[in-house]
Amino acid sequence: MVISRKVQLRLNVFFVTAAIVLIVILSMYELGYLDELLTVLAEDNYIFYWMMLIGFLAEIVAGSMGMGYGVICTTTLLFLNIPPHIVSASIHSAESFTTAAGSISHVKLKNVSKSLVKKLAIPAVIGAIIGALCLTYLGEYYAKITKTLIAFYTLYLGFQILSNAFKKKQSKALKRKTNLTRLGLIGGFIDSFAGGGWGPLVTGTLIKNSFTPRFAVGSSTVAKFILTLTAAVTFFFTLGIQHWSIIAGLLLGGIVTAPFSAMLTAKLPVKSMFVVIGLLVIIMSSITIYKSVF
Repeated sequence: MVISRKVQLRLNVFFVTAAIVLIVILSMYELGYLDELLTVLAEDNYIFYWMMLIGFLAEIVAGSMGMGYGVICTTTLLFLNIPPHIVSASIHSAESFTTAAGSISHVKLKNVSKSLVKKLAIPAVIGAIIGALCLTYLGEYYAKITKTLIAFYTLYLGFQILSNAFKKKQSKALKRKTNLTRLGLIGGFIDSFAGGGWGPLVTGTLIKNSFTPRFAVGSSTVAKFILTLTAAVTFFFTLGIQHWSIIAGLLLGGIVTAPFSAMLTAKLPVKSMFVVIGLLVIIMSSITIYKSVF
């Protein structure tokens, strides 16, 4: 089997990261700190390990379908009664690393249009800052209302994911005019405020409007990295680091899966995954809405 440059890059990052983690664990064992670390990781009903599992599964889905990481993580964290502002802050902090790896891959493979990135990223940064600031205030003081609104949004995305399984391939059409400034601004705000949604909204719109798929995905990924980093920094200054166990779990789970997600793309039944993930998001979002209302 021939391994592509993108997969090889992910494998290199994986093995280097694994080596560093192994060295750190062995060093902590020798110094006698390993037991203390395991005790800390067991806090809050072993949430670190649950987050690692969620990050692992979400990255498999995102790697094979090109979207869904934020939606799955947000839906699951809301289902586990994590406050909305902690949900988005944690996801964006973890995604800062995973989207960076994806962006590097797309740049190396020349899948990025600089002009498209600029037109999307600048308004996306503004939207991300506004979304993070709004969520910081609303998520803390109006948590129940905010949680319900975000759950309704993830419910909508669940139906969108489900509908992708039954879409027929469209014939090639002329490129439709797209207001990239508005698309980036709205996409940045929604992604920051709701914890996800950039992929289905922005990447989906670009491909639907007949942008070249490789440039649509590559440029959107780079713009996503810029807005994700912006949101993470904004949350850091407004909330601080009060959610490190969630971030570490999501990040570690994603890192373990990322090198192999590209290879899994050809193996996994994508249509079936759209159905399963769509139904799962719909069910979990519905339960969250029910618990919030009643």
